Parts: sequence; C-alpha cells; structure tokens
Amino acid sequence: MEIRKAVIPAAGLGTRFLPVTKSVPKELLPILDKPMLQYVVEEAAEAGIEQVIIVTSPGKESIASYFQSQPDLDSRLSDSPELLDKVRHASNLARVSFVIQEQPLGLGHAVLTAREAVGDEPFVVILPDDIVVHTPGVVAQMVEVSQRYNAGVVAVEPMPWETVQNYGVVDAVSAGERLHKIRGLVEKPKREDAPSNLSIVGRYILPPEIFQCLERTKPGAKGEIQLTDGLLMLLEQAELFAYEFLGTRYDGGTPMGLLRASLEFALARDDTREATRSLLRSLDNQ
Repeated sequence: MEIRKAVIPAAGLGTRFLPVTKSVPKELLPILDKPMLQYVVEEAAEAGIEQVIIVTSPGKESIASYFQSQPDLDSRLSDSPELLDKVRHASNLARVSFVIQEQPLGLGHAVLTAREAVGDEPFVVILPDDIVVHTPGVVAQMVEVSQRYNAGVVAVEPMPWETVQNYGVVDAVSAGERLHKIRGLVEKPKREDAPSNLSIVGRYILPPEIFQCLERTKPGAKGEIQLTDGLLMLLEQAELFAYEFLGTRYDGGTPMGLLRASLEFALARDDTREATRSLLRSLDNQ
C-alpha cells in the first residue's frame, strides 16, 4: 500500500503553554531554531510523503504563513544564501495544504475533517508534539511495515507499568520483532486492568475506511470524537499492527518536555554543543 499523504492535526489550543499560545500556535514553538511542526513535516518527507494536510483552527493562520514563500523576506536575504536556504526549506519539503477544524471536537474529528483532502487512499497521521529522533524516521519505519503486511500500523512505546494509567495502550499479541497484532485498545487503564504497557504514540498509518468508522463514532462525554474509538471500530473489518519504533521520543506537548528536547538537540549539534555544555556547567554551579 503506497502512502503518499500525511494528516497533521494542529488545531488544539495549546493550553499547557499559555499565555504564549494566545498568539503563537504551539506547533510553531521552537526546538532550538526550528518549530516542532517542521520536524514532523521533514519526517514525513523523508518517508516519501508527497502531500501534507495540516488541520488548523481559526486564529492559527500563522501556520499557513510559515509554509508559504515570502518574497519580501527572500529579497532581504538575497545576500545571505545560507539564511535564504533555511527560510525556504520548509516550503520545499512537500505540498502543504490546510483544512479548518471549526470547533475542537477531538482528534478523531480532526482526522475526519481531512477526509476530502485525503480521498480514497491510505495515509499517515502525525501528531506534531511527538518528536522522535532516528534515521530513518518513525514514519519511514512504519511505511515499511505497512507495505510488508498491507495493513494499518500504530506506533507504540513501552512505558513503565506504574505510568500506564496516563496513556492509551494496545491489547496485542506478538507478530514478530518489535511488532504486535492489535486485538484492542484501552484508554488510560488502571495498572491492574492494563493489557500491556505498550503506549500509543502519535503516529498512525490508516486505510481510508477509518473515515467511515469515524463518521459512525458517537461523541464522548465532552462531545468529542476520539480516534481510539474509530480504531476499535476499524478493527472489526481490518488488521492493525502495533510497531515499537526505533528512536528517542520527546514530548513537545509540555514546557519541560520541549525544554529537554531543546537542550538535547543543542548538545547533539556541532555549532551549539560547547556553548550548551558551558551553559549547563554555569547553571550547575549556581
């Protein structure tokens, strides 16, 4: 199954980052000098994704602006080829389009909003605040699994048993190295009720039938349509595999997670490593 399109839900309010997210979308908050959203678009492009569909909400127009060419800025940077390449890079990664989720009605609803843009073909869903470092990236790893088994794939990560109540986990049986065939999904179970400690991470390869399932999914207590409920319905007609990806994951959904990512990225880069080490030493001495 060829995967050509990616859906990136980016319509949330980013409440954990208030007040800055009053005016700056969470997805554009930086890890060093590049926004989280660009990292996941790069991950998609590396996997051969040709079109990226970003689901946004009213008031987050700056996301579209980030991926559009800006002739005035290009002109000002014409004497600085290195900087010019940096600002043009995001626009050249893939074809980026946008759909609007008018109301915050859940992740499942956000994915359903992209139905017309995706069409009748399999696609990948990428949550932009899950940043994973590895070559090849998680999406490329999952595409290989999806093509091998001609099935949908959900990324998972083993978590300490004492924290499983904070995550959605899969009920699955082993199907090979790092691979599990999914029998069910449980949202934030008690430790004693958890079928596994394999928590769901923000990467999914899904067949187009998921849209029909989401259409039939009843909203939950908060009026939201959850992707997990749609996946449970999808399991009645299609196979889904859980894949333990290779890589280090950073939680960009919290201020401390974003800070950790920034520090570790800075330590990994040649141009920022020594300055970061010096900064950390000075803080440690205070």
